[in-house]
Amino acid sequence: MRCQDLYQFGQKLVRRRPLEPTEDSESPTAPLNILKLVAFGVASTLGAGVYILVGEVAMFIAGPAIIISFLVAALSSVLSGLCYAEFGTQVSWTGSAYLYSYITMGELWAFITAWNLILSYVVVTGSVARAWSIAFDSLIGNHIFQALEGTFSPYMPYYLAKYPDFVALSLVLLLTGVLVLGARESVLVGKISTGINLLVLSFIIISGFIKGDKHNWELTEQDYTLNTSESGDISSLGPLGSGGFVPFHYDGILHGAALCFYSFVGFDDIVTKGEEAPDPHRSIPISIVTTVFICFLAYFGVSATLTLMVPYYQIQPDSPFPQAFLHVGWGPARYIVAVGILCFLLYRLQSSLFPVPQVIQEMAEDGLLFRGLARTHARTKTPIMATVSSGILAGIMALLFEFSNLVDLMSIGHLLVYSLVAFFVLVLRYQTDWNLSKNEKIEDKIQMKPLVKKNPLESKPEAGTSKTLTSLWLPISTTPTQKSAQIVYGCAFLLVLLLTILSLILAQWPSQVFSGDPVLTAVTVLLLLLITGVTVIIWRQPQDPSPLPFRVPALPVLPLVSIFVNVYLMMQTTSGTWALFGIWNAIGFLIYFGYGIRHSLAGNNHQQPSATSLHLPDS
Repeated sequence: MRCQDLYQFGQKLVRRRPLEPTEDSESPTAPLNILKLVAFGVASTLGAGVYILVGEVAMFIAGPAIIISFLVAALSSVLSGLCYAEFGTQVSWTGSAYLYSYITMGELWAFITAWNLILSYVVVTGSVARAWSIAFDSLIGNHIFQALEGTFSPYMPYYLAKYPDFVALSLVLLLTGVLVLGARESVLVGKISTGINLLVLSFIIISGFIKGDKHNWELTEQDYTLNTSESGDISSLGPLGSGGFVPFHYDGILHGAALCFYSFVGFDDIVTKGEEAPDPHRSIPISIVTTVFICFLAYFGVSATLTLMVPYYQIQPDSPFPQAFLHVGWGPARYIVAVGILCFLLYRLQSSLFPVPQVIQEMAEDGLLFRGLARTHARTKTPIMATVSSGILAGIMALLFEFSNLVDLMSIGHLLVYSLVAFFVLVLRYQTDWNLSKNEKIEDKIQMKPLVKKNPLESKPEAGTSKTLTSLWLPISTTPTQKSAQIVYGCAFLLVLLLTILSLILAQWPSQVFSGDPVLTAVTVLLLLLITGVTVIIWRQPQDPSPLPFRVPALPVLPLVSIFVNVYLMMQTTSGTWALFGIWNAIGFLIYFGYGIRHSLAGNNHQQPSATSLHLPDS
């Protein structure tokens, strides 16, 4: 009986939502070509990271090598984007990773994905509000900072901001109220804002290269000493490190990449437009890669010009570009840049609030969150409770946490979601008849590996051990079977565990590994051999030959590389960020296992087969 109860509990965790497009998804829309998709992706991606984050990463973490940090983050984004393209175009009408995972993988996976998306979106909103407040305060002479820090700093715990940012809180609550009243995102305002952003970036890059000094990429201890004597206040300078182009070494570049990943979040919005793309198998991946490349060029340009205009240890992290123009003697230009930054950040703040209530409302309608959160206004159709709750949460984040802490928290949440998407792509490609275009029904013969094993008394006798081991290398069928799907599922889980351990070792003890420490080097080599062997086992299994709008190349290697890079970047974040991340997910699991698992609509639909109960008939 206990085994049967455990099996039924496992079925609840992987039950899936029926494939039922909404009426809105069937309405005709104007087709989007590659150019329009790229424009949409760039507008969704370029944000606060380009104006505020650059200064902090360059000054304290990476120095001029911040451009390499952006390159690493861009490569990670491309890998994640290709996986996201395949995963999203399978069910192109859904428009969110939450619904993709609910339809294809099951309820628990969907909850984890959506819960961390909520975290990322809320933190993005809080960080943009904080960035706007910082930019505004810098424009008026830092009077807000001086007043609030002098009053509250002695009473603030070390893990929170130096002072509560009431300006950021007020801004978030004001815009939340506007959304509650039924405001909608304006395409015209978005185009104007994006135009202002591009003009400001172009002005910064051109001016920076004119006034830049290549010597700022070759700074030495003598330069640092000279600047210290001239300023008379060493506390106003950042750390020197070892000087030169890479003052904080390999660790600084990778830690900077984990933070710079924040600047690329938004490219995945392109996948939500897959239904409007006439040729999604071509336009979606090309648009994602092009968007990431254009954004990288913008980040490369602004970070290069900033570190050429100002020695990295003299950058003002709260207002890097206005202060940089002041440093090179172009005082009036800083006001032009500051006003442009404020206008753009205000639009980004508004647009970053829109997705959160939608995700919360979808989860509440599915029964995974409290049903009251799905309540909408009769006239405006606005999800009032979801909007208010997300606005309050984002306001609290903006009030109490530093911008850098919010960036860390957002990055870790989105990196987890992208890793899950890569895992889903890897697993689903080896399932039977897994073709989920919008005009097809889910066939009864789809099979997934159970997360919980069947009762041995109910199972048929398995073949001998030698036959099972042989099937790992020489599958008996050229198309996926129940056994091959189970092999891939188990191997994928094992690979995630091995890659996580390898990432932890390389992130925490890189110098010992590469210097030849006998224990750590041996463990690393063993992990690499195991990872290679398990990857070969997956590679030998048959893939589903059904046509897909887009297929990730080099499977299973590319999704696994994406998972490794994402997890490695997650390991670069601070212990405080991991603590906040753990608390957030612990709250999520309490809500799911205390409420969602019992009130899920998928659980009430007894005719909908769960992912663990779908098997092919024995041949």
